[in-house]
Amino acid sequence: MTTVFPDTGVGPLLRDWRERRRISQLDLALRADSSARHISFIETGRSRPSEDMVLRLAEQLDIPVRERNALLVMAGYAPRYAQTPLDDPAMASVRDGLDRLLAGYEPYPALVVDGRYDVVAVNRGIALLMEGVAEELLTPPLNAMRITLHPAGLAPRILNLPEWRADLLAQMERQIALVRSPELRTLYEEVASYPVPDRADRADRDADGRGADRARERTPSFALPLVIEHGGQVMSFIASIATFNTPMDVTVAELAIETFLPADRETAAYLRERLP
Repeated sequence: MTTVFPDTGVGPLLRDWRERRRISQLDLALRADSSARHISFIETGRSRPSEDMVLRLAEQLDIPVRERNALLVMAGYAPRYAQTPLDDPAMASVRDGLDRLLAGYEPYPALVVDGRYDVVAVNRGIALLMEGVAEELLTPPLNAMRITLHPAGLAPRILNLPEWRADLLAQMERQIALVRSPELRTLYEEVASYPVPDRADRADRDADGRGADRARERTPSFALPLVIEHGGQVMSFIASIATFNTPMDVTVAELAIETFLPADRETAAYLRERLP
């Protein structure tokens, strides 16, 4: 992904990140063991920060590692963080760990996506949910947002689609605000334009049209569930997302592991029956 910045020079970029984090120059200076005057000089271009200062400020502002590389380049330094393809031999331990994690979570669904929401790996639980998805959406690179929200994807089988769709779009908006990626913006505009299948059409997939209501009755109220139909069975899941702690590689930093925990006994029993 290519990051678009609002101005040129490392100073305005750092100021933009500080303002997005709603941190004053004084607070940032205290966190970075500097002075408010020096932070002001850096932001206005009156002072060129050292490589160490750029990295310290980026750390205190919790800037993603891809953007840290961009800051270093703008300040006249070499990028610090590598971007190693996941199929590189050096990433074998990462791939093996992800495969073991996904397999160990079966029969419950789990997948790994990158910073563009392209699917890196899935387990049998996800493969089960994707049965019936149009072939055009399963041509690599698979994109989790397209598969979920496209009318030929999972959308017609998601019984609480308006709520789930709104949550996914809000998640994308937060990501776009963080990295300002044109690719993510284009993807967002695409999936946000997909028509939403009529609620009655989705309800008709259930015998009495009350599948989503019954699933909600069985689902704890502490999180929004994904309520989806498969083979006449209404399932309910609570989703969680995990990322790598303190990544030192852009590829690893942008990986996200999404797991779907059955929100009721019926869903768990159905998955264990289908994927023994």
